[in-house]
Amino acid sequence: MQKLDKIQALIAGDGELPVHVARMAAREGFDIICISLSSKNRDGLYKYCKKVYSFGPGEIMRILETLQNEKIKQLTFIGKVSKEILFRNPRLDKKAIEMLKLATKLNDDALMMLLVNELEKNNIKVLDQTIFIKELLVKKGILTKLEPTEEQKADINFGFQIAKEIGRLDIGQTVVVQNKMILAIEAIEGTDKAIERGAKLSNKAAIVVKVSKPTQDKRFDIPTVGLKTLKTMRRFGANVLAIEAGETFIVEEEKMMNFANKYKMVVVAV
Repeated sequence: MQKLDKIQALIAGDGELPVHVARMAAREGFDIICISLSSKNRDGLYKYCKKVYSFGPGEIMRILETLQNEKIKQLTFIGKVSKEILFRNPRLDKKAIEMLKLATKLNDDALMMLLVNELEKNNIKVLDQTIFIKELLVKKGILTKLEPTEEQKADINFGFQIAKEIGRLDIGQTVVVQNKMILAIEAIEGTDKAIERGAKLSNKAAIVVKVSKPTQDKRFDIPTVGLKTLKTMRRFGANVLAIEAGETFIVEEEKMMNFANKYKMVVVAV
């Protein structure tokens, strides 16, 4: 592990992962200053962070000012921040508008690199997302009691290739597939809504494949699955989840596998 400052900043989006990162970092003796961009997991962050600041994703000037006041030199991005905010009264400050004007495209990697570059101008280093939670990267193998059938394996292999290609194009990381037909490709709406859209077209036997991008920058957007992923799949009719081994975070694995086994679902890391 690279040398880390005792005081670490966490820019926390939505989901279970930010709270887990804060908990693990606190256990290792780090003081966590959190910039919270989502109200949904904020209560959990308060338990493990020395300070929690609440800002909107478009309040770049206030975020930078806070990081400077706290003398932050290193930080980690974790959790989902949907690009849908750009369409829904985004409340962008002057700095955010200035940065967006520099963008030649508004895909995930381009937006994140604009922010990374701005932080580096302020002598703040963005760390690999795995720094505190390497143990959450899933190992290769079948994780549930049920194994995929030969037909399901063929769909997984097909979906994996397509998911890698949309990842290369920085469109998304997830596809929904059945009988070698792509039912849905994840775009701006996110994984859960892509699952819903695709699984509704299936006959209750859709397969979800989620992978990392071929040139994944581990400072942001490492693919993540959790119990919510499986609950969404079951609700809309998908019974197999395939994820990329060594490149995907799996949150609360025991709870996930208990749920999957209870409802006779398949989870495999390939």
